Amino acid sequence: MRVERWTGDRVRDRAGDLAALLADTVASGASVGFLAPLGHAEAAAWWREQAEAATAGRLAVWAALDPTDRVTGTVSLAFPGKPNSRHRAELVKLMVHRTARGRGLGRRLLATAERAAAADGRTLLHLDTETGSPAEHLYRSAGWTVAGTIPGYAASPAGELRPTTLYFKQLRG
Repeated sequence: MRVERWTGDRVRDRAGDLAALLADTVASGASVGFLAPLGHAEAAAWWREQAEAATAGRLAVWAALDPTDRVTGTVSLAFPGKPNSRHRAELVKLMVHRTARGRGLGRRLLATAERAAAADGRTLLHLDTETGSPAEHLYRSAGWTVAGTIPGYAASPAGELRPTTLYFKQLRG
């Protein structure tokens, strides 16, 4: 498995492959902002929008690829545009395809984003995830701290309102 940081052009060029990962993630029940069923065209359009954000420097995207060049995971960092926020970033869309789970890829993607954030001078990361999801174990075991829980924050892929837990991690400067 290799992990690469992708430019906006690369995200746009591989939007179909990224869409397949996003659709699989939603179909497997992960709460990543979409309702099921998520169509390929809708997922690809979303990724093309993210390509624009990556080109503009508001988003950094990493993709994990298997030996056949299939996208098996992603993670992104969203950068706020406010002058008083340049020290932080939001970790978003950490996804691993069902067939690649349980092999440490999520942890590797998370560590990649954390290292890149620190190298870019970011000292604080934050994220939100569905309370009780498998992702919580990953974040806690990687040293993330719970900031709080918001009830009924986001709908699951099935449309049910679920609580969300907010996490943060302070990075070494």
